[in-house]
Amino acid sequence: MSSTGTTPALEHTFADLPERFYQALAPTPVAAPQAIRVNEGLARHLGLDPDWLNSAAGTEWLAGNTVAAASRPLAAAYAGHQFGGFNPQLGDGRAILLGELRDAQGRLFDLQLKGAGPTRWSRGGDGRSPLGPVLREYLVSEAMAALGVPTTRALAAVSSGETVMRDRPLPGAILARVASSHLRIGSVEYFSARKDTEALQLLVDYALQRHFPARADTDNPALALLNAVLQAQAQLVSQWQLLGFIHGVMNTDNMLLCGETIDYGPCAFMDAFNPDTVFSSIDHAGRYAYRNQPGIAHWNLASLAQALVPVLHSDPEQAVALAQAAVDTFSDRFLAAHTEGLNAKLGLTGQQADDAGLIEQLYALMAEEATDFTLTFRRLADLANPEPGNPQDIGDLYTLPPAFDAWLAQWQSRLAREPGDPRARQAAMYRANPVFIPRNHLVEAALTAATDHGDFAPFHALVQRLARPGQWDPEDRHLAMPPEAGQRVHQTFCGT
Repeated sequence: MSSTGTTPALEHTFADLPERFYQALAPTPVAAPQAIRVNEGLARHLGLDPDWLNSAAGTEWLAGNTVAAASRPLAAAYAGHQFGGFNPQLGDGRAILLGELRDAQGRLFDLQLKGAGPTRWSRGGDGRSPLGPVLREYLVSEAMAALGVPTTRALAAVSSGETVMRDRPLPGAILARVASSHLRIGSVEYFSARKDTEALQLLVDYALQRHFPARADTDNPALALLNAVLQAQAQLVSQWQLLGFIHGVMNTDNMLLCGETIDYGPCAFMDAFNPDTVFSSIDHAGRYAYRNQPGIAHWNLASLAQALVPVLHSDPEQAVALAQAAVDTFSDRFLAAHTEGLNAKLGLTGQQADDAGLIEQLYALMAEEATDFTLTFRRLADLANPEPGNPQDIGDLYTLPPAFDAWLAQWQSRLAREPGDPRARQAAMYRANPVFIPRNHLVEAALTAATDHGDFAPFHALVQRLARPGQWDPEDRHLAMPPEAGQRVHQTFCGT
């Protein structure tokens, strides 16, 4: 599918499901939309014309002001466990799914507008988004994509020309978001809670065919879906842990069946390592702290399994047994994914008897010395094969404290037992250990400049730098440095 100078043609496979899956609803027009940024590379991948998207007509479409006659926009229904408590009815409260785009490989992607106006699930809200959360999601989701983490993507950010009222008047904006789909664990819970077995089976078949078609030809589609989601989430959360990323609101309505990261409200990357780190302003008990994320993912997947029980087997006892057996595999799946990723970060190609102790010592040192999570691992890549004149070496930016010296000697002795070319190993470590991440203080500074002063230059500069997270450039050292004491951001907020 391609688009040049005309409103893009969309597919509507989700809209073909029964009406109880959604509310058919067009976006509410905004007063004076203006393009902030179009993700031209993603647009081309989806067969869209970036020049048209940047035009006045394209901006009207991205803002939801123009809806083609054949379009079938909708807000989706779902439920969810929020901080452990079940809410049987959530749904898209400020997002409208325009339809689906198909890339050159034939894969479908949802195109959704966030901040597109109220729906039946807005719960009294205005259905709009302030500018800040739109820019935050654009920045962090695109950074995650560049880091190789499965994620929703930002196609465009558009200002609305309207003011939204939160704790103060704020400029409004709309995010055009792309996802493999927006099907959530909470989507399954929605129909399970209603004992709507027919809809539950339809949803299972649709999700399996759309995301895991290789598993679709099976005698037990629900079990196939559960196992596929278990694996996808194990991979995803292991990648979060390996990057020091804290999601902040791991409710089941924010966990996609396809295994992509979604909802960049109270998220953040750790600076100084502390496994108990919490950023979300609403996570008072630390439920979603960094160290808890694997366990919470396990809990969420148990909720998915429970919701699937009615379609796992006609015998309830057999269904529960199948669900439990599947969920019990999560810990091993996560451990395998995390071990593989950690080995890549540390330059190891296989497991040896002393590796577990070596890794435990590293994390203990990082916590005791409060070293920067990202730059600690990046510096290890330098030290894996220290050579003068290495253009990737960040020793002028960041060094490890003397407390690491004994550990470094043990680790380098361990590397000496590794087969292979040290230069190739170091190159692989650089790929696994970024130097540029969306640091909280930089993100907040960019949002403040745009929101309070209409200055989008810091936002654009940060987007461009984060597109190449592993490529060191001393001229950008200010975008790699940890925050100083007065720059630290201790809380992040939901973008509602």
